[in-house]
Amino acid sequence: MRKVLFLFCFVSIALSSCIQSGVFEKNMSFSHNKWSKKNKANFQFHIKDTSSNYLLYLYLRHTDAYPYSNIWLNVYTTIPEETKPVVTRIEVPLADAEGKWFARGMNEIREHKMPLNKNGVVRFTKAGNYTIELEQIMRNDPLPEVMSAGIIIEKQIKN
Repeated sequence: MRKVLFLFCFVSIALSSCIQSGVFEKNMSFSHNKWSKKNKANFQFHIKDTSSNYLLYLYLRHTDAYPYSNIWLNVYTTIPEETKPVVTRIEVPLADAEGKWFARGMNEIREHKMPLNKNGVVRFTKAGNYTIELEQIMRNDPLPEVMSAGIIIEKQIKN
């Protein structure tokens, strides 16, 4: 019995050292699977630890009927004690040249989790409340077949 308990504890510790520590995760669903330009996905979160690196991901759900292989976004980031956001325009590839999705899928739903910036690593230099807003800037308005958009922030754990 002690060997089983020891083995269980050892495996649990080994696995937990590889798992990222969750800090924030939130998604915004879009009515009728249509994302309007005026409907920005708004996320507010609090950061206490400014000495750690964080992993910042975009989470996007769409159907197989989504008509494009990418999505263009404006990302508005407001840091503590600031009122004017920093705006970053990004292109997010969703499929390869042959049209194969870069996503997990079940039935006709695709779920993308990808870095929101080049390497996904970010350091929040000020403690406090942050806001990130996602605005789709594609030509279609509303953008069809997009079910939800969100962000995931995880504390980077060094092994």
